[in-house]
Amino acid sequence: MTAPAREPAAIRTTVGKKVLVALSGILFIGFVLAHMIGNLKIFLGPTPINRYGEWLRDIGEPAFPRSTILWALRTVLFVGLIVHVGLTIHLARRSRAAREERYVHPGVVQANYASRTMRWGGLAIFLFLIFHLMDFTWGVFSGFVRGDVYHNVVTSFQRVPVTIVYLFAMAALGLHLYHGTWSTMQTLGVNRKRWDKGIRALALSLALIIPIGFAAVPLAVVFRIVN
Repeated sequence: MTAPAREPAAIRTTVGKKVLVALSGILFIGFVLAHMIGNLKIFLGPTPINRYGEWLRDIGEPAFPRSTILWALRTVLFVGLIVHVGLTIHLARRSRAAREERYVHPGVVQANYASRTMRWGGLAIFLFLIFHLMDFTWGVFSGFVRGDVYHNVVTSFQRVPVTIVYLFAMAALGLHLYHGTWSTMQTLGVNRKRWDKGIRALALSLALIIPIGFAAVPLAVVFRIVN
């Protein structure tokens, strides 16, 4: 009988798992910030946003075949997502199993509120991610034109239900960014008292700037600023 595979030393402990969750969280903060900035190119018109979409596929040419770097980045993000979601679920289950009794008044415990917000907000973001890929990458829905980013964005957000789902997802993202940034700083040991105001300002800035930047695009389509 073969011995069961052991976890790598880096993730064998609860602290190690939390550090990996924090580091993968930083990866996704960087991604959503860059993605938001790229989305805002739609305000420059069809040519700039479509050229940007082509540039993402052309990165690395001629040293690498077309889309190689893009797929490498997608792979890194996919692995990061598995690590982030998988370890978060594992830690939540371990925490619940270790808890001997429930809080008497869970509604007034800040840590419990933040935990619920992260859990359900994370689930909402994950489900939205699948829908978002179906809509803008896989072209599942009608009206999709491969390579025409401007057309696809306008066509998608002209459907009011899609815009509503998108805006709710951005609200969930904002809460996740706020609590996640704070939790990341705590996990990495940089939550010194003298830095408290700066960390809160950073968390709040990310929680506002990124979702608002994303939400600006569908709202611009709805109000015919972009059409």
